[in-house]
This record gives sequence, C-alpha cells and structure tokens, in this order.
Amino acid sequence: MDSSANIARHLPAMAGRQPATPALKVPRGRLADGSIEYLTLSFRELDAEVDRWCARLAGAGVRRGDRALVMVRQGLPLIASVFALFKLGAVPVVIDPGMGLRSFLRCVARSRPRVLLGIPVARVIGRLAFGSFRSVEVRVAVPSSLTARCPGAAGTAPEPCAPAATRPDELAAVLFTSGSTGAPKGVRYTHGMFDAQVGLIRRAYEIQPGEVDLPLLPVFALFNPALGMTTIVPEIDPRKPAAVDPARILRAIRQEGVTNSFGSPTLWRKLAAHAAAEGITLPTLRRVLCAGAPVPPALWEQSVRLLPRGRLHSPYGATEALPVSTIAADEVLRETAAATLDGAGTCVGRPLDGVRVRIERLGDDDAARTAPAPECAPGEIGEILVSGPNVTLDYDALPEATQQAKVSDGPAGPVWHRMGDCGYLDAAGRLWFCGRKVERVRTAGGPVFTEQIEPLMNQHPAVRRSALVGLGPAGRQQPWLVVELADGVRGDDALRTDLLAQARRHPRTAVLAGIVFHPGFPVDVRHNAKIHRLTLARWLAARSPSATPTAPADGG
Repeated sequence: MDSSANIARHLPAMAGRQPATPALKVPRGRLADGSIEYLTLSFRELDAEVDRWCARLAGAGVRRGDRALVMVRQGLPLIASVFALFKLGAVPVVIDPGMGLRSFLRCVARSRPRVLLGIPVARVIGRLAFGSFRSVEVRVAVPSSLTARCPGAAGTAPEPCAPAATRPDELAAVLFTSGSTGAPKGVRYTHGMFDAQVGLIRRAYEIQPGEVDLPLLPVFALFNPALGMTTIVPEIDPRKPAAVDPARILRAIRQEGVTNSFGSPTLWRKLAAHAAAEGITLPTLRRVLCAGAPVPPALWEQSVRLLPRGRLHSPYGATEALPVSTIAADEVLRETAAATLDGAGTCVGRPLDGVRVRIERLGDDDAARTAPAPECAPGEIGEILVSGPNVTLDYDALPEATQQAKVSDGPAGPVWHRMGDCGYLDAAGRLWFCGRKVERVRTAGGPVFTEQIEPLMNQHPAVRRSALVGLGPAGRQQPWLVVELADGVRGDDALRTDLLAQARRHPRTAVLAGIVFHPGFPVDVRHNAKIHRLTLARWLAARSPSATPTAPADGG
C-alpha cells in the first residue's frame, strides 16, 4: 500500500527539516509596550502536540475512516486536531459556523459524523439537537480557550504516531461550500487532491519553507504545516470577518514580519484604507492572495503603495476546485484593469499547470447533463468548466448535485467540474470572469452579466458597491441595479438621476431599467464578500413596481 499519500506526513517532515522554526503563534494578550503576546509552538512542538491528540482520539475510540465533526476554535485546537485526524486516517468534517443553525444542523445530519470533536457549546448543541447528531457515538471534549493545549501537553514526550497508510483516492475530509448561491454542500476531498493543492500553491506563488503567513480565513491555515510556513493566528472572529479591527491585523503583520496572507477583497479594502490613513506600508509582505469575490480595480492600485516589496495576487477557484488560475497586480494594472472598467469582466489569469479550463455554450436551462456541451470560441461568454488533479469528483451524500455539477468526456476521460460561473478565454489564454450563472439577468435581448455592469457603476464616488439583479420571468427579465451607498451619502432622486445618466453613457449599462438604493447588502458568511444577489432580487421584487422609485434607463 502507498504510504506516501497521507497529507499529514508533511508535518513530521517539516518538523525534521526545521524543528525549531515557529509553526504556530496564537495571540493571548498584550505586553506593556502594546505589542501582541503569543503562545508559540515550533514545528517539532506542533508535531508532538498532534501526536498527543492522536493518542487522545485513538483512546476515545476514533478509528480510521471515521467521520469527525470538528467544532473547535481557530488556531492551535483546529490545526492540531485536524492533523491528528489526518494522521489516524479519520475524516474531519468542517462546516462554517456562521451559516445559521438550521443550515448547520442539516449539514451535520447529511454528513453523518461518528465523532464530535467540540468545545463545550458545541457539545451542548450536539445533545439538544439529537436528531441531527444521532450518528455520533464518540464525543471528545476540546478546551474552549483559544490558546489552551490539550491535556498532557506539558508532560513527557508523546509516542510518535505514524501517519496511516492512506491511498491517494481515500477520503481525507469533507469541507462545506459557503452556500452563497444555494444550500451549502459537503465537498469530498481525497488525500491526493490535498497533495495536488499544496503542490499547485507552492509552485504558483513560489512559497518557501520558513515564510510567515497570516491567514484571514482560518481553514487556510491547514495548508501551512505542509508548506513549512509559520502560522500567525489573526485576531478575527471567523463568524463576522468584516467586523475585524484593521489596526490589530496590521500590527500583527508588522510585528511578526509576515510574508504571506490570504483574505477577501472586503477585508483587504478595509486594511488598505486604514493603512493609507495611518501612512503605513507593509514591506515584509511578499504576496497577498485575495479571493472570495472579484478584486476591484481600486484595490489593485492601492496594493502598489501598500506592498512596496510584494504583490497582490488573485487566485480563482471554488471549494470544489482550488486553485484554478491566478493573476497578479502588475499584469492587471498594465493590461486588464482598463478593460474591466469598460465592461469586459474581471480577468482572473491563466490556468495553473495541470489545470484545464474550457468554456461551454450556455443553454436555455441549467439541467444536469452527462455529455459536454459545444465549446465557445475565444471571447465568447459561456459556462466555465475545469478539470485537474485538485478538482473534486463529487459531493457528499448529494448524488443529484453531483450529477448537476460534474461532466465526463467518457469512462476513460477526465471529470469536469461546472464552476457555476460564466466567463470566456481571451486570445492570450487568460480566463475572464463575468459573474455567477444563476445571477445572470436573462432579458429578451440576451443575457446581461453582473461583472460587465457593476464595475462600471461602482466608479461613481457615491457608490460603495452595486448589484445587478433581474425582475420578471427568465427570458423577459428587466435588469435593475441595487446600490449600497458610500458612508455619509444620502440616496435621493438627484443621485438616482445622476447614476442613471452615467449608465446611459455606456452601451453595457444603458440596458438598466432602473436603480434602487439598499441600506446594506447581504453577503456570504465565509468571506463577507460575495453579494447575495438572488436575495436582493427577491427584496426588489417585493417592492416592485410601486414601491421602487426610478425611471427607465432610456428615459421613457
């Protein structure tokens, strides 16, 4: 049996290669001078901590192949417990805590965990919501503190736990989608897929062992032990990431010499604005990976000053396929930003080595299909499909969703994942994102795409962000723009008239039937960046027509 597939094998390898290098730093207070005090574990200490968890889990009855629902805090408990599960050949199930209790319980019931690994409140939920947790046979307590090591951490050295000899195609984890355009779904990851992801990320961004990472999405910290990077746990509530205090994050980056960070455009816009106001730059950062929603052109420009020795990158992908492509600030500012502001969509770069992208023609419906659809010509907008070693093959316990999302070229051919996005390939082989397929507005004159409208309207100084939505039945929808205003701006008839006048000046936005203001957009719980446009469409439909003051874009 191939013993090299277990993704957990990278941690003891790094512990042997750089034993004294810090692997994890967890904030636990402030020192007298205002600097952050950290609990620090070296790679050798983190590997030992994982081995203690292995002994504890095995002693509780956790077995290879068991599904374990992980309900712990970010930082040490998350990384140590998940890597222990990997080592044992068990399967961590990770569900976003902010998706809402009802959705969370549905996800738990469908994933059928045998093990509940949780903080006290998680174990209480497990008892009260017995119906969703009826599959649980083993309950393992986790301390509620952000910084606590598991019991016995200060004792004698643990017995080393050799990683289980898992196969590349053996189930490694079930990770849930954010549910931004539908119900959250469990995505089945194998050890081989995780390995492929680590390799793609390392090569694409030239990440070296010994670098320092501050991940603004906790689950991305799980890549760091395999990449040999130190993880700086951020002072952020993963349930409400947009509420982060930017001063705390910038302090951590500067204090710890952070070289790498991952976060959404919403978070990095907030960090960049605070840094500009305080006259701060981040010279230690070599790269910032910004994903979860399209990066606005203004943030690309701000990054040049913010990162004097680094670059902003935007990887494109999804929970089911990550990463697919990537693009960096220099190429955007030199070649693609102007086109985005002229309605071309958002360029998300070239596919990474080993990842294939094809664009298929959009049909009249979104039904499942077993055979590929005709491919689009360069520049023609269609549905984005991807295949590669990092692309997942199915959803967990959702055969209909799997059939809907996966297409095969035949029994011996690759499996293609339908990204649920629309876009096109340009003559240089770059991928352009035009919006989510379900969010396109289907008018009598053809589809209208969010990313070809919103960037144009977002240039108005009164607009914080905008959302294209459709009113009416598919094929006869009217495109409307919902606008969230900048701080201190009042939405009145004069502003609406000004926005409509701007829309009429460009052929892309001239199709808008009207504009309405909204006090605060609903967004996804994971990144606080993806706009729930379908929710806004329902909100607008409930107000229409008499409750929606506006005028048609053509002046009629």
